[in-house]
Amino acid sequence: MFEQLAIIGCGLMGGSFALALKRAGLVKRVVGYSKSPSTTERARQMGVIDVEAPSALLAVSGADIVLIAVPVAATEATFKAIKHLVTPQMLIMDVGSTKRDVIDAGRRALREQIGSFVPAHPIAGKEVSGVEHADADLYSGKQVILTPIERTLTIQLQKAVDVWTALGCRVLKMSPESHDAAFAAVSHLPHLISFALMNAIAGQPQGKDYLSLAGPGFRDFTRIAASDAKVWRDIMMSNREELLAQSKIFQRNLHALELMISSGNSEALEDLIEQASLTRAHWSMAKNQK
Repeated sequence: MFEQLAIIGCGLMGGSFALALKRAGLVKRVVGYSKSPSTTERARQMGVIDVEAPSALLAVSGADIVLIAVPVAATEATFKAIKHLVTPQMLIMDVGSTKRDVIDAGRRALREQIGSFVPAHPIAGKEVSGVEHADADLYSGKQVILTPIERTLTIQLQKAVDVWTALGCRVLKMSPESHDAAFAAVSHLPHLISFALMNAIAGQPQGKDYLSLAGPGFRDFTRIAASDAKVWRDIMMSNREELLAQSKIFQRNLHALELMISSGNSEALEDLIEQASLTRAHWSMAKNQK
C-alpha cells in the first residue's frame, strides 16, 4: 500500500495507472499535475486524482510513488522540476516507449538520486489520448518492461515489480539497449510504415476514392496511423538510430519482393510470401497479453 501517488501527466497512461491503483486498493491518495490546468481539473472531476497540484514539484511532495507520464522529450525537464524533493524512499517510474534517452535524462537531472528511478515501459495504450479515455483495465494482462541500471536501488526495483504485478501485468527486465533495439523493430517501425502508407495513398489524386474502398484488412493494418503525432514524433527522434537501422532492413526486404514481381518470378515471390505467412502463423503475443 502506498500513501500517496504523484501523477505527472494526467492523460491516458497516467490516468489509467491512477485508476488501476485506486481500484486495487494500493494507494490512499493521488495528487496530479499536468501542464494544462484544465486537464488536472478534468482528472479531479473524474475521480482519477484527488488533489490538483500547481507544479510538478508540489505534486511529488509527500509522495512515495511517482509516475511520470509525459512525452519522452519532456522527461528531462520533469526530472529537473522534481529533483529537489526526490528521496531514496521514493519510487519513480515513467511509461516511455524509449529507454536509453530517458535514462540519460535521469542521470543528468537526478544525479545522486537516480537510484530511485526505475525505467518502465508498459506495452499498453490506445490510439486516443487524454484523461477522458483513462481506463482502469488498460494495463491488465499486459507486459511491462523494466530496464534498471547499475545504480537502480534494489528495493525500488522490487517495488516496481510488485506494483505492476498487482495490476495484473507480466513484468520483464531487460537492458535499455536491448529494449530500444527490440521496440524499434516491433513498434516504432510498424508505426513509421503505417504513417508512410496513409500519406502515400492520401497524397495521390484519387486517394480519397481509394480509401473509400478500403476494407477490414486495411483498417487493421493502418490502425496505429491514428496515433498521437507529437508522441510519435518524440519516440522516433529519440530512437532514431535503431529505427533507421530497422527501416533499412525493411527496405531490403521490400525491394526483394519488388524484384520478384518486376522480374515475373512468381515462384520466388510465393516463397517469400509463404515465409512471411508461416512466421506470422507461428507468432503469438506474450502469454496473458491481449
